[in-house]
Amino acid sequence: MSGVTLKIVDGVAVITLENKTKLNALTIKMLDALYNFVDQIEHDSEVHCLILTGAGDKAFCSGADIVAWEHLSPVDFARHWVRNGHRIFDRLANCCKPTIAVINGHAFGGGVELASACDIRIMAGSATLSLPEARVGVVPGWSGTQRLLRLLPESVLKESALFGRRITASRALSFGYVAELSDNPMAIAIEIASGLLELSPRSTEVTKSMLHAAANEDKDAAIEALGAAAISTTNDRVIGVAAFHDKTKPVFSGK
Repeated sequence: MSGVTLKIVDGVAVITLENKTKLNALTIKMLDALYNFVDQIEHDSEVHCLILTGAGDKAFCSGADIVAWEHLSPVDFARHWVRNGHRIFDRLANCCKPTIAVINGHAFGGGVELASACDIRIMAGSATLSLPEARVGVVPGWSGTQRLLRLLPESVLKESALFGRRITASRALSFGYVAELSDNPMAIAIEIASGLLELSPRSTEVTKSMLHAAANEDKDAAIEALGAAAISTTNDRVIGVAAFHDKTKPVFSGK
């Protein structure tokens, strides 16, 4: 078992972290499964939204499973564990479908970083956020000092990362980190996701790319993807590709 499940109902994909004995801490297998599921969802035209949550009600995700990396050499820790985590979290952040994190319980370390890779977050009122890496002698490794700084005030992020303090759900809401608090955050997320059925999938995809470019989230790829989409609608593209296949010189129309 990978510790991650995927369920698709009525166009909404729900990815659930299932490692309840360790508060849904992330293992290598779970990270790989998460990447593969996001990739599958992005290529499924029937899916219009991705919801990410954790099993149970105690934790969304308590971060990285320390047992999974404690015996790694310094080189392997930096080169593989940290970089691989970034690769997977970036894949989630750059998914073309709208994404919602349902923070049904506490989110610590990599759990906060994972939720931060989603477009919006719905949080249980009893849940808290924290970057406790200094308690075990490490530092945030999966964008906690980078992407999260765009979502929380710098002083608040320092309060957690430097002083180890937890951020309550009500404070997270006041900072705009979460969109809404609820005793049933999954129900709210499903309601929001269902609303996408009334919207244009292409409009939301392109808008997400534009917003990411403005926020420097995968900016280079976003700009080139938008440019490629624009040029793909032109007659010049049709003429150029046809000439390539026919091994002739293209005569572009400029249209």
